[in-house]
Amino acid sequence: MTISATDAAPHDASIRADDDAAISAVNVSKHYGPVSALEGLTLDIRAGEVFGLLGPNGSGKTTFMRLLAGYHLPSAGHLMVAGHDVIRDSIAVRRRIGYVPEAAPLYRQMRVGEFLAFMARLRGVPERNVKGAVERIVDRLALSAVVDKPTRVLSRGYRQRTALAQALIHDPDVLIFDEPTNGLDPRQIIEMRQLIRSLAGRHTVLMSSHILGEIEKTCDRVAVLLDGRLLGVRRMADTPALEAWFLSLT
Repeated sequence: MTISATDAAPHDASIRADDDAAISAVNVSKHYGPVSALEGLTLDIRAGEVFGLLGPNGSGKTTFMRLLAGYHLPSAGHLMVAGHDVIRDSIAVRRRIGYVPEAAPLYRQMRVGEFLAFMARLRGVPERNVKGAVERIVDRLALSAVVDKPTRVLSRGYRQRTALAQALIHDPDVLIFDEPTNGLDPRQIIEMRQLIRSLAGRHTVLMSSHILGEIEKTCDRVAVLLDGRLLGVRRMADTPALEAWFLSLT
């Protein structure tokens, strides 16, 4: 049984994740000593959709993303990415994801093109294909104006584009973006939203935000988290009043 597009019963132990989902979590918890950052999360994210995690700071959004990216291990439960277990097949999982944390780290001493080539090699792109991969991603994310500049001189918008470029350089199945529009100006937010929407279909996109409008305009489905617990899942097409639904849950 998978979670429906409407309100779910996320803590029902009888719920099972969909084996065909791009991301499947069954009763996933993460504890830091006595602190529970995530508790009993069961959730399926479908291949090719843009899925949003909505909730205030401290709700568990970043914790879930870090578990998917292999930064931390679940304390309990079963977590799969592209058919691979995040514990047993962690290397296979990392090959299939691109991850951009909220404070996206860049190597400040490298130029943008050098950084992207370096990341392509780290991601396993064959040497003969590295140059072409960099050229394609520079064109796709409109980075040609800064490709020869050190990353330390980039504006916030170009830093965010470069961070997304390194996540896309190996053409992964799943893209994970933590607060991708944080700190951007209004035009940059619109451009980032359009870029994320353009990735749907070819990639599965999981993004987090605490801004309702960004989730509403970008995502196909949304999950609300609060205090590490999943409160509900909805299709945006079925949720004309996201704010009202969010307030009813929280």
